[in-house]
Amino acid sequence: MATKNAAKERSESRTKEPKHYNVIMLNDDFTTMDFVVEILTDIFHKDSVTAQAIMMSVHKNGRAVVGIYPYDIAVTKVGAALSRAKSEGFPFRMTVEEA
Repeated sequence: MATKNAAKERSESRTKEPKHYNVIMLNDDFTTMDFVVEILTDIFHKDSVTAQAIMMSVHKNGRAVVGIYPYDIAVTKVGAALSRAKSEGFPFRMTVEEA
C-alpha cells in the first residue's frame, strides 16, 4: 500500500528531432540539363533560378546537395526522381547520405 507522501515517479518524454539526410544529385554525361532542372522544380520544388544554379553545380563539380530532409521524405523524393528518369531513358543518379 502506497503512502500519501510517496514520491511520484517522474517520467520525462523528450522528443528527438529526426535525423536529416542530404539528397545528392550526381553528374553523368547523358542526362540533359533541362531534365535535371525539371526534376529540381517538379519534385524538389526549387524555383527556376535555384534549379539552374544547382544543375550547374552538379555539372561543374560532379555532385551537389539538392535538399536536406528526414529520411522518409528524402527516399521518396529520390525514388520519384529516379523513376521519372528511368521512364525517360536517362541514367540519372541520386543518393541519400546522413547530414
